[in-house]
Amino acid sequence: MMEHRLTALVTILALLLYFAMSLQVGKARGTSGIQAPTMTGDPLLERAIRVHINTLEGLPLFLAGLWLFAIYWNELVAAGLGVVWIIGRLLYSSGYMADPGKRSTGFLIQFLATGVLLLGAFGRILYSFAAGG
Repeated sequence: MMEHRLTALVTILALLLYFAMSLQVGKARGTSGIQAPTMTGDPLLERAIRVHINTLEGLPLFLAGLWLFAIYWNELVAAGLGVVWIIGRLLYSSGYMADPGKRSTGFLIQFLATGVLLLGAFGRILYSFAAGG
């Protein structure tokens, strides 16, 4: 059974992105010399930690929306929106690491992708109830 291969692939890519962000935190710790559990003291480390944590905060909404949209609506569209989310997170990360004021475009992209996935799945599920299915 090979259903939802694209959704699974996008899920893995999103989790690999999150893993890469954890490595970014480790690299910033090494560069700054600030050891865990300290979370402050170097702006680069603080930004890397925020990018990592902000991504973690968004993952449950994104992953639930991705899978529900793929199951109840359309897997190809869900996977495409998932790729858009990943691109948004990459832009968010690179913008935030360069200058926290440059994170808005990436945030907006991933926020909209998540919103379409969640609201699209929600609407389709409500429609199925109304249609008696």
